Amino acid sequence: MTSHVVVTDQIVPAAPSENDRNSQHFAWVDVRNLEGAARDAVVQAAINYGLDGIVADDPALLAGLPPTVRRIPAGTAPVADKTKTDNKKKTDKKSADDTEQAPSFTPDLVLTEAADLRTGAAPAAGVHVVVSDAPTLGLACELVRVTPWTVLTFTDPTKIPLEIVIAAAENSGGKTVTVVNDIEDAGIVKLVLEHGSDGLLLAPRHADDVVALVDVLTPDNDKMELSELTITDVAHIGMGERACIDTCSLLELDEGCLIGSFASGMFLSCSETHPLPYMPTRPFRWNAGAVHSYVMTPDNRTRYVSELRAGQPILAVRTDGSVREVRIGRVKIERRPLISITATSATGKTINVIAQDDWHVRLLGPGGSVNNVTELKPGDVLLGYVPTEARHVGLPITEFCEER
Repeated sequence: MTSHVVVTDQIVPAAPSENDRNSQHFAWVDVRNLEGAARDAVVQAAINYGLDGIVADDPALLAGLPPTVRRIPAGTAPVADKTKTDNKKKTDKKSADDTEQAPSFTPDLVLTEAADLRTGAAPAAGVHVVVSDAPTLGLACELVRVTPWTVLTFTDPTKIPLEIVIAAAENSGGKTVTVVNDIEDAGIVKLVLEHGSDGLLLAPRHADDVVALVDVLTPDNDKMELSELTITDVAHIGMGERACIDTCSLLELDEGCLIGSFASGMFLSCSETHPLPYMPTRPFRWNAGAVHSYVMTPDNRTRYVSELRAGQPILAVRTDGSVREVRIGRVKIERRPLISITATSATGKTINVIAQDDWHVRLLGPGGSVNNVTELKPGDVLLGYVPTEARHVGLPITEFCEER
């Protein structure tokens, strides 16, 4: 009977250290499958956008790279060894001439194939491991703790092996670089176990892939400038359809979505993270507003609440203006009594939101204050967003547009 090896049972957590594994992500590009102008364009894009490294099998290309980018020759031997091989071809004068002209340089990193490692040898500076089964996964978990650079290729589509390697690397000083299939895969690998792989290695098809890869690496540090809105009118307006937006994330106490009747301004809706007397909290939910309302989504777009679908992105905004993208898990539309809340901004714009007319629906105010909609009165101050542009099909546009 064959015993089943459980790799995670063999891993002993490393002792805490001062090594920081929460540094910024980086990327390498592999240009071995490109030629001519396509390769030149990818290399220039990688340099211009500040990628960390370029993997190539052309010594002339690597020798000509600026010192700002890491030069990584493909294969198991340093590029300099190529001159030794070529010098043996003395009978071919052309080959000998080429050898004399071959550039000689010191690579910034040489990757050794894990299969070529010798027992008892000094640890390599960089190792490439192909993870295809339990033994190779176990090897990757061992190497990532002692090797400065571990490049990982996974043969199966699941991200579980990568999760295990990242966990094994905790408290080590080395870097993991994971081969990714495309830009979508890069975005997923970056987020595995929240930290993700330190580096991403992509073989781009063209320069546009480099730009997209940089977008994946760019941290989301966006902030929105929120404004104080002063209530001028509150009215109970009868029945209508309102929507709850259930996200795939647990929301913070002061984290809301921006919602309003007009594109010229939106209120900061409060998530159901605060206790209620008759039911448990729903920390993933915004009881947002009526179905006609606008909500803010990424890339400075608005969408109607009635258009929202499971899987789409929406912005979660905290009272300090910090922003993150969350995904919608469900939009639940039901018929409920509605309340209309109107306010003015400091610039004199009129802002309105229509929400469910119930005490448990709340809007956020300055300092993270939580305000029940049924208790609002003229003079109360809430938080919201007042853009300068009008909107057409959700896109910002500078034109005359009056909303009332």
